[in-house]
Amino acid sequence: MIKAHIYKTLRSAAGKMELDIELNIQKGQFVTLYGPSGAGKTSTLRIIAGLLTPDKGQISVGDTTWFDKEQKINSPTQQRKIGYVFQDYALFPNMSVRKNLEYALEKKQDKNIIDELISIVELEELQNRKPETLSGGQQQRVALARALVRQPEVLLLDEPLSALDINMRSKLQDYILKVHKAYHLTTILVSHDIGEIIKMSDMIYDLKDGRIQKVGEPMSIFTNNQLSGKFQFVGDVIAISKQDVFYIVTVLIGQSVVKVVAQEKEIVNLKIGDKVIVASKAFNPVLQKIEK
Repeated sequence: MIKAHIYKTLRSAAGKMELDIELNIQKGQFVTLYGPSGAGKTSTLRIIAGLLTPDKGQISVGDTTWFDKEQKINSPTQQRKIGYVFQDYALFPNMSVRKNLEYALEKKQDKNIIDELISIVELEELQNRKPETLSGGQQQRVALARALVRQPEVLLLDEPLSALDINMRSKLQDYILKVHKAYHLTTILVSHDIGEIIKMSDMIYDLKDGRIQKVGEPMSIFTNNQLSGKFQFVGDVIAISKQDVFYIVTVLIGQSVVKVVAQEKEIVNLKIGDKVIVASKAFNPVLQKIEK
């Protein structure tokens, strides 16, 4: 479990903001920090990682205290069992894929972990290539594998997929979920992508102006009611047309276009550009608008 109470005065071009949040994350959970830019999400990751020091508070993981202002405890980053994946990959350009991973090894650590990670994120054919010869998605897989070399307890992901196209983003989401489960990680993701959050997260912390506004499961945060069904997909409304007494709502899901028959009451507050969940109910697809 991660238990943290963090207080930090942050300063930016927009002015001063007081970050004051409390986290209680269960071991093995996949948690997302969500909210507008400047809400304090990345600063929270950096504080957990030891890259930014809080003004006061406590951070503990399991039975180990990483930070306690009153007790003057502040474990350095290298002593915290974390893996951190940045937006910009931060790979060494002069090293091959394998060398990038080997650089992250601790002294006397079993090198078999390198082959294991290369296999799990499917880098076998790329392991001798330099980062500059790889696509963005391939580089991100290398960055993810490197973050796991030291077998962390906590994986921190700072919008790692924001620059990728839809197809690659979906594949990388699957890789991240795969390693999250395979290595029994506790994962904290920063993301603005609602579809990504719903697909990946167990719990969401919704931040605004340095404070937690809401905590809950994705469906309770983004919709007004719980939907059940054999399938649930998130998409964008691209067209709404009336046909006699009903409506046809066209939804873009990934690169697929789906047409859903809807009643007038379902489309009253719906407009082109809205994100929706398409789910099954009594064998018929239904729409649920996502509240941002």
